[in-house]
Amino acid sequence: SSKRRPQAFQTSAMLSTRLSRASALIRVVRPAMLAPARRGYHKTIVDHYEAPRNVGSMDKNDPNVGTGLVGAPACGDVMKLQMKVGPDGRVEKAVFKVHPLLHAPLLPPPRVGLALAQSRGAHLSTQTFGCGSAIASSSYTTEWLQGKTLDECATIENKDIAAHLKLPPVKLHCSMLAEDAVKMAIKDYQNKRAAMQEEEDTAATA
Repeated sequence: SSKRRPQAFQTSAMLSTRLSRASALIRVVRPAMLAPARRGYHKTIVDHYEAPRNVGSMDKNDPNVGTGLVGAPACGDVMKLQMKVGPDGRVEKAVFKVHPLLHAPLLPPPRVGLALAQSRGAHLSTQTFGCGSAIASSSYTTEWLQGKTLDECATIENKDIAAHLKLPPVKLHCSMLAEDAVKMAIKDYQNKRAAMQEEEDTAATA
């Protein structure tokens, strides 16, 4: 795609600090977003905004959990996505949270945070605040991920999320965040598993 994608934040400490500070503001900014402008938005977006399917977070130190942190400074969006992989290699649980970057001036309230997990028949959780399109993208993505393998999850594309939700062109960055967060979570999980395998191999040859 020729479109510029949201910047991925690699520094977990930096982003975690922003998420923590944003959480402290949620009680103040959330009420103003309870009645977002619905004109021009498809009913699917409104449905996911008003009743997000999945809310929650998981232990980032769990070896079966992959975490992705991505952000779009231009629009003030930060998404945390986690995935937990079950014994059968499928998404067991997925959760996410979205917050605004606090250095941006008067941004819409926090968005959604997603955490993924892998194993058949899992329950997905989402915690969403702010932009309706971001919440909808996160909520739908967790539903889509459920029960899928890592390879299947890696095929996710923002254009498919946008098409399902019928996102307006100015909100396509929300679906891009969801895609990038999923792929970063997958990579984090794979890195953890590779490190564990290396430790096991080293112990076996010691």
